[in-house]
Amino acid sequence: MAQTGKLDLIAFDNDIERAAFALKAMSHPLRLKILCAVGENELSVQDIVDCVGTTQSNVSQHLAKLRDKEILASRRDANRIYYRVNDERTLRLIEMMREVFCSDKK
Repeated sequence: MAQTGKLDLIAFDNDIERAAFALKAMSHPLRLKILCAVGENELSVQDIVDCVGTTQSNVSQHLAKLRDKEILASRRDANRIYYRVNDERTLRLIEMMREVFCSDKK
């Protein structure tokens, strides 16, 4: 007998593969920090470097991975590249992770 309320995701292997692929790309601490820094904004590479506190080279490598996995989108304006989260649903996922894992230190 089928249970109601089961996640539809488990019924489709390709959806599970796509979810695992995206979660693996986001699971690196610096990449997750980049996603949190970008949030609903569009930031230049230098803005992201300033937010996450590491080298531009390191940030650029992780931005490339997030872009390749289609988690981030980019655009060029003259000599600057700007990044934004590609899908609003990813923003909802990041917000849920904040709710679950980020505690208010009182």
